[in-house]
Amino acid sequence: MNNQLKFQTLDTLAFDNSFTRELPADPETENYRRQVKQACYSRVKPTKVSQPQLVSYAREMAEKLDLASEVCETADFVEVFSGNRLLAGMDCYSTCYGGHQFGSWAGQLGDGRAINLGEIVNQQGERWALQLKGAGPTPYARMADGFAVLRSSVREFLCSEAMHHLGIPTTRALSLVTTGEQIVRDMFYDGNPRPEPGAVVCRVAQSFTRFGSFQILTARGETDVLQQLIDYTIRTDFPHLGEPSQDVYLAWFEEICCRTAEMIVHWMRVGFVHGVMNTDNMSVLGLTIDYGPYGWLEDYDPGWTPNTTDAGGRRYCFGNQPQIAHWNLAQLSQTIAPLVEQPESLQQALGCYKKEFERGWQSMMAQKLGLNAFDTETDDKLVTELQAILQLVETDMTIFYRQLAKIDVEPLTDVSKMTLLEPLMDAYYVPEQLTNDITTRIGNWMCSYKARVCKDGTLNDTRRRRMDAVNPKYVLRNYLAQLAIDKAEKGDNSMVNKLLELLRHPYDEQPDKEEYAGKRPDWARHRAGCSMLSCSS
Repeated sequence: MNNQLKFQTLDTLAFDNSFTRELPADPETENYRRQVKQACYSRVKPTKVSQPQLVSYAREMAEKLDLASEVCETADFVEVFSGNRLLAGMDCYSTCYGGHQFGSWAGQLGDGRAINLGEIVNQQGERWALQLKGAGPTPYARMADGFAVLRSSVREFLCSEAMHHLGIPTTRALSLVTTGEQIVRDMFYDGNPRPEPGAVVCRVAQSFTRFGSFQILTARGETDVLQQLIDYTIRTDFPHLGEPSQDVYLAWFEEICCRTAEMIVHWMRVGFVHGVMNTDNMSVLGLTIDYGPYGWLEDYDPGWTPNTTDAGGRRYCFGNQPQIAHWNLAQLSQTIAPLVEQPESLQQALGCYKKEFERGWQSMMAQKLGLNAFDTETDDKLVTELQAILQLVETDMTIFYRQLAKIDVEPLTDVSKMTLLEPLMDAYYVPEQLTNDITTRIGNWMCSYKARVCKDGTLNDTRRRRMDAVNPKYVLRNYLAQLAIDKAEKGDNSMVNKLLELLRHPYDEQPDKEEYAGKRPDWARHRAGCSMLSCSS
C-alpha cells in the first residue's frame, strides 16, 4: 500500500452507495419470497448468527479496502462480516436478475443468498461493493434457506483469490467466517441430507452486475428501468466511454464482448472449468463470478465438466466454454436491442467477441509454448496436434506445460523419442498407456516443437522464463480444496490458510511445497468433492 495512505478502522470506512441511491428499489420492505417488478433490488438485512468465528481473510483484499491486518483479526471484524453488526453507512440489499440456465429461460432468479452491504470508495478512488454470501434468505431465495455451508464457502474463498493471483479477472474474497449454525444439505440430491457447518464469505467486486440483471427487465418489458440500469452501469463502471448515447451503448456492448473473451482465454490457459455458465453467472465487467461446481482440468479432457447436473449434456464442459460465452453474449445483445435504434449493429458488435477470442487464444498459446508470436502457417498445425496428443493418454495439463519448459531445445540434435519424453513423464497418470505408437506420435510432435522454437532463435532460459510466467505450477486442485474442507469441518483451519499462502505465488517454484504440485492422487479420482460437484451448497 502507498505509504501516503492511511489504514482505516471499520467505523471510518467511506461508503458511497450509488447503486441504491440512483436505481429504483423494490417498495416492499418485508423479507418474503416474491416476484419483484420495476426494481433493480430489494432492501434486506443479513440474518444474525450465533457463534461467528474467523477462518481466514485475504490481506491483499483488505489492503485494497484500506484495512490493516490488525483490524481483520478483531472480534468486531468477525461480527461485521458475519452479518451480525452493520456499520454506519451500510445500505443492505439483494439484486433482482433473471437468466438462461442450461440454455432455457428461467425467469426471475436474483440474489437468493447474497446480501450486499454497500459500496466502499477507497483512498485511491476505487469503488468496491461488499457482499455477504450465505447471510440468510432474501426475497429471491425461492425455495432455499439463503444460507451457505463451510464446504462451498472454502471453495469460493480460496478460488476467488487463487484466480486473482493467476492474473485472471475475478471477483475477490475478503473473509471467510463460520457461523456456529448447522445447515442441512443434500450434497448430490440423492436423498441423503446431512447437517453441515454454516459459513459466510465476504465477496468483493467493483460490481456484481450480471447479464441477467438486464435480461429480467427486457423479459418483463420494463424498458424504462432497463435504460436506467444500463446508463448507471456505463457512468459508474465504464466512464471512459462517455455519457450514455446510441454510440456509447454499442461501444459498451463491444467492450463487454472483449472483456468476456479475455476472461475465457485465461480460463483456457490454466484449465479452469466454471461448471455453470448460465447467463446469470456472467459479469458485465468480464469477471469470473459465482464459484459453484467449478473444477481444474487435471486429465486433459475437453469434454470434462465438474458439474453433476451437467454430466449428461456437458453443455458447460471445458472445451465448450468459448462457444457458450458467445451464446450468452448473443442473449445479452437481444436484451439491449430495445434501446438501440439499429439492432442489427449489435450483431456486428457481437462479432468482436470471436475476433478478440481468436486473437487472444493464439497469443496465449504462443506464450504457453514460449514462442515469440503465433505464426498461423506453422502453429495452427502444431497446436492442433498438441491438443490431440494430450488426449491420447491420461495427461495432467498443468504438469505437462510446466515440464515442457524444461526440455532442452538447443542444439537441435537427434535423440531418441523416449529421451525427448523423459521430462514429461511426471504428467502421465498411467505411464503404461504409452504404447510404442503413442510414444512415437508424441516424440514426433516434440521434434516439431523443438524445430519451431529453434526457428525463433530463443534460448532455453528465455523460453523457460516465458513459459513459467503463464503456465502455473500450483492450481487449486479439487482434492486439495477437499482436504482443506475436511480439516476445517473439524475446526482445523490450518490448511485453508496454507493453501491461501501457496496460491499467492502460483508461478513460483516454492521448493518447500512440492507436494502440492503433484498429480491428483488415485484415491481422489472418484471421491465426492474431488472429481465432480453439484450446485448444492
